[in-house]
Amino acid sequence: MYSLGIENVLSFAVHGGGDSPGIAGNVDDLLSGIESLLVMSPAQMFAELLPGIATMQNFHPLLVHFPIALLSLFFVMDLLGSLTRNMLIRDVASWFLYWGTVFAAGTVALGLHAASTVAHGDDVHMIMEHHEHLGISVLSLAMVLSAWRLFSRDGIAGSLNTLHLSMAGILAILLAFTADLGGLMVYGYGVAVTPVAAANQDAAMAHQHGGASVEPQLESAAPAADATTQSVPAAAEPAVEPVKPKVHTHADGSQHVHSHDH
Repeated sequence: MYSLGIENVLSFAVHGGGDSPGIAGNVDDLLSGIESLLVMSPAQMFAELLPGIATMQNFHPLLVHFPIALLSLFFVMDLLGSLTRNMLIRDVASWFLYWGTVFAAGTVALGLHAASTVAHGDDVHMIMEHHEHLGISVLSLAMVLSAWRLFSRDGIAGSLNTLHLSMAGILAILLAFTADLGGLMVYGYGVAVTPVAAANQDAAMAHQHGGASVEPQLESAAPAADATTQSVPAAAEPAVEPVKPKVHTHADGSQHVHSHDH
């Protein structure tokens, strides 16, 4: 009976076997990776460690998810706190609002910079304009609500709380439309996506020149007639055979010829 000793188990775990490099192989790969990073420039090191971020044309996509999540949670938590009359939940909602407003400010600033630097054409320009206006509206409304909550020492109650919740609901709706247009530009038109950057650059050139574009002239697809083609001669008319005279034989054996002149 074959017995696997403890030394064999340890040897397999350290040095690996099959498709597994083992602990020794993983440590060797880690040390080799660290060694290769140390000889790189800071820019090369950043691109090696974070290739996705390194390919971004703008950092707007990095921040955009924070205000979406924080401001949406603010509305949900504040509504829940108002319905249950739980001040602790409403205090948590306030912090969601404050931090959501901070991230919204950074997102809008980076978005305005992206609008002036990212290539886009006429088909995207109007979408980007609406996205920009909605983003500024979200930031403005979030700042108003933040200031209201921050300076309301006695809290917000009664009809004022109804107004406050209504404004928070409008904020959530505007936020949803803003995010939708942003997704449309990226996933529908490939704005700031590297594989389609060349096509967007051509559209941007046409957009900068007032929408004028040069249409390539298409050559005629009809092939030229072959000069060497020979015409097929007309079929010759069949010759008309002459009508032969008909010989008539009588009962006595005599014959005579009938001639038909027409």
